[in-house]
Amino acid sequence: MSDKFSFSLTDEEKEYLKDIVKLSILSELKGGTDRDIPIPPTDHLREVFGAFVTLNLEGNLRGCIGHLKGTDPLFKTIWSMARAAAFDDSRFRPLTMAEFEKLEYEISILSPIEVCPDTNLIEIGKHGLIMQRERQSGLLLPQVAVAWKWDRQQFLTQTCIKAGMDPNAWQDEGTTILWFEAVVF
Repeated sequence: MSDKFSFSLTDEEKEYLKDIVKLSILSELKGGTDRDIPIPPTDHLREVFGAFVTLNLEGNLRGCIGHLKGTDPLFKTIWSMARAAAFDDSRFRPLTMAEFEKLEYEISILSPIEVCPDTNLIEIGKHGLIMQRERQSGLLLPQVAVAWKWDRQQFLTQTCIKAGMDPNAWQDEGTTILWFEAVVF
């Protein structure tokens, strides 16, 4: 990356964001509105970043939705991505109240996305990847490669598969490889 991603959050800011993930989902389960968002404790959370919310249930993925690029203040993005991960991830049925009680939450705040200049520079656990070719696109967050214990080549291959491409499409001239870093908590 051209500049080291230096975004960081205080413990108070992280707790606030995790709390609004829970509040957002609970509010939707109870028929609430976006007006239910608590005011953020710092102006830092009003900055614009891309972010993902990942929901896990009993160690298994239960939903993951995000925005690559920020368009709203971070706290609003987290609020809406929490709802989307719980209720709009097409891989899963909408979350139930019984499941809500057992959820684990993970938030990923993304650096700016850039073209990867050299696949040999990709570091497992540090970089997330996006493969693009024509209308096909797939993204894997940095923590996915760590969780699956992939090496660099497996990460590139799995990102192609996620995009619906041939596993070796990352080596093709027509494929664009993008990378980013993320603060994950």
